[in-house]
Amino acid sequence: MPTLLVAGAGGHLEELHMLRPRLVGISDEVTWVTADTPQSRVLLGDEERIFIPKAMPHDPRATALTTKAALRVLARRRFDQVVSTGSMPAVPFLTIGRALGLSCHFIESAARVLGPSLTARILERVPGVHRYGQYDWGRHRWVYRGSVFDGFAPAAHPEGRVQRIVVTVGVSQYGFGRLLDAVRRAAPEGAEILWQTGSTDVKDRDIAAVPVMATEELFSAMQRADVVIAHGGVGSALLAMQAGKCPVLVPRERVHHEHVDDHQGQVASRLARTGLALTCDPPRLDAALLSEAATRRVVANEHASPFVLSVN
Repeated sequence: MPTLLVAGAGGHLEELHMLRPRLVGISDEVTWVTADTPQSRVLLGDEERIFIPKAMPHDPRATALTTKAALRVLARRRFDQVVSTGSMPAVPFLTIGRALGLSCHFIESAARVLGPSLTARILERVPGVHRYGQYDWGRHRWVYRGSVFDGFAPAAHPEGRVQRIVVTVGVSQYGFGRLLDAVRRAAPEGAEILWQTGSTDVKDRDIAAVPVMATEELFSAMQRADVVIAHGGVGSALLAMQAGKCPVLVPRERVHHEHVDDHQGQVASRLARTGLALTCDPPRLDAALLSEAATRRVVANEHASPFVLSVN
């Protein structure tokens, strides 16, 4: 019977899609469950998928709709197991899956460096759900099998120059004007800059802003760029690495009302220690750091270990 792969659109889907070739213990036949977005259509191609309404966490109405979708999907077809990287769809699909006796697996997002998310803590209370952290927390009944970032390795690019820059702040509801202003100060004169600005207010900034870009367009721009500068979101970091770039990650900070917490700084610091990224806060972004980023690349790690799912 097929495996059901469940993920919210965005970084959660990106992570599960990248981990899928390394997953040991799933069937060859899979069905995806996610929201209908340009990203999901590009990533999944012709693979079988079931689209559910796009929903934000902590939204009671969205939770109810997703629960109804989970009941409908799991009642209509027989699946051998359910695997999810979160966020919001994980709880209803894994909870109902366990009630039906399915093997259920939750892989916490690579954004959670220090411990589990609210979704994960809820699933700790669901008997029989196998739980995996992408960092070795040493937490009771959590298993470490590796990380999505294990699929990459650092490399050198000695001839790098800073002529074309891609800046991306993602599509968060929070603006990130501090990053845009830092890039304007640090970028060399005459550099060609693509600005993906999300919800950031740019009316007083003299830049050619693109609020939202299709994933494939942003990826192509990153491939052509000499340097990629991004907020510390896992999805943006993964996209830059897939494009072969060692990104400069400038994390959003809660104290500046740029995010709900400081997990982006934790992710960026981890990646910097492994050589997969450079990181700084906005005041420390300078020309020297951009020049350093231009001399680095990220390549695929063909020796990444399998991600082995536990057996019931």
